[in-house]
Amino acid sequence: MEPIRYSAAACQTDMPNPVERRAMRANTDRMISLIDSAIEGSAPFLPVRLVVFPEFAHAAPVFPTVRELIDKLAIPIPNEHTERLVEKARQHDIYIQSGSMLEADARFPGEVFNTTCLIGPRGILYKYRKVNTWIPYEVHRSPHEIEGYDEPLFPVADTPIGKIGCAICYDWLFPEAIRQLAANGAEILIRVSAYMDPWGATEPMAWWTVVNRCRALENIAYVVAANQGASLKFYPPYSWPGGSQIIDFDGRPLAIASPGPGERIVVAPIDVTALRHERSKRAGHHMLAHLRTEAYPVYGKRIYPPAHTPVPSFESNMEMIEESKRRLDALERDEE
Repeated sequence: MEPIRYSAAACQTDMPNPVERRAMRANTDRMISLIDSAIEGSAPFLPVRLVVFPEFAHAAPVFPTVRELIDKLAIPIPNEHTERLVEKARQHDIYIQSGSMLEADARFPGEVFNTTCLIGPRGILYKYRKVNTWIPYEVHRSPHEIEGYDEPLFPVADTPIGKIGCAICYDWLFPEAIRQLAANGAEILIRVSAYMDPWGATEPMAWWTVVNRCRALENIAYVVAANQGASLKFYPPYSWPGGSQIIDFDGRPLAIASPGPGERIVVAPIDVTALRHERSKRAGHHMLAHLRTEAYPVYGKRIYPPAHTPVPSFESNMEMIEESKRRLDALERDEE
């Protein structure tokens, strides 16, 4: 069997955030240009087959209410932006993890999701809707909160370049989310992110890098992580430190963009054949095989959300967080 080895490109963006749907076209225009640059720059070397964009590359939830997001920015998927990415994937025979956009779905009226798509030459392979929204500020909905939601929360696509799964930004602060992607077969873990200072790519905290490396090593998987590089003037009230990076399955950085706002493209090799050999032959430090699932009763108890959730808002999110903390305190007392 021919080895599966290629380059991945993490493309961080630095663009104004749209405040209306039609303004999203300019962002997609620039993303198309970045794809061409990543392909051309790598052409004499190991060709790029996977291109990843950050959270909010298409649009961010800049309005404080669900109603405003629905009225001004939310769009169904597929749409003109995903179709343009499909055309580009077909042109170059590549796979593209789109930047996230705000999705409206007629099956879930009144809801907005923060959604990214894995796109290949034949179309959209999966939609990933952010499960762990960055509460209390984010007011789009986690699909986990919707009663009767029957689509996979953590989809994985089996592609000619490996098994690919994605989670968005704050999801990665929950080891369980990324472990579920690995349990579903993911070999390449994609982080579509807008991780801001002071928790971003720079010391003394550098959560961005610490978490990316840890998720890679504990799941024996590559991590391709594209972080938002927008300056403060574009995405207030936070500044975005970039630092997009690619990590191998032992947690070693293969490529890291210099920290700071601005566009960057970082490229590194992905050797799926080597990863599969390692997962097959390794006995020590095989955390996927060593997982004692029944040892952790905490996962059999509901913590968040503690009840059916109302329409998301900053205020309702704060109430839910406080209720969950009370529930957590009660669970701790029960264990004593």
